[in-house]
Amino acid sequence: MSHDIEASIPHRAPFLLLDEILELGADSVRAAYTPRADDELGSRIYSGHYPGNPMTPGVLLVEIILQAAAVLAGEIVKNESLAGVPMVTRLRDVKFKNVVPPGAELEIKVRLTERLANAFFMKGSIAVGGKTAVQAEFAVALAEAGTSGS
Repeated sequence: MSHDIEASIPHRAPFLLLDEILELGADSVRAAYTPRADDELGSRIYSGHYPGNPMTPGVLLVEIILQAAAVLAGEIVKNESLAGVPMVTRLRDVKFKNVVPPGAELEIKVRLTERLANAFFMKGSIAVGGKTAVQAEFAVALAEAGTSGS
């Protein structure tokens, strides 16, 4: 599936953590990403995060899920002509199950579980080789463009 990720979310290199959207439906998205030790972001992260045994930080794994969720929320916003930028408002029940080394091919899945007005409740996961590496439940709400979380 060809989908312009940069048209859906404001993230850009080196912090754009999605390579491809594999499937995009009304209530779910499936994406792919391979963290690389030799790109601009990876070269800095993996050299200092468990040197000699590099692994992708959990906070980045969660960010990868949230970027896929932003693609899904952006699609809903576009299809329904809503105003606002999807922003994370809640993160809970995060479970890290397996280490993700650089070079691992990640399959990211996010699904909308409930919607209340402009609030979207979602579940997401990352799998490597068919095994779950991380899973999370979270909420996203539409905020006015330019709204800061501070």
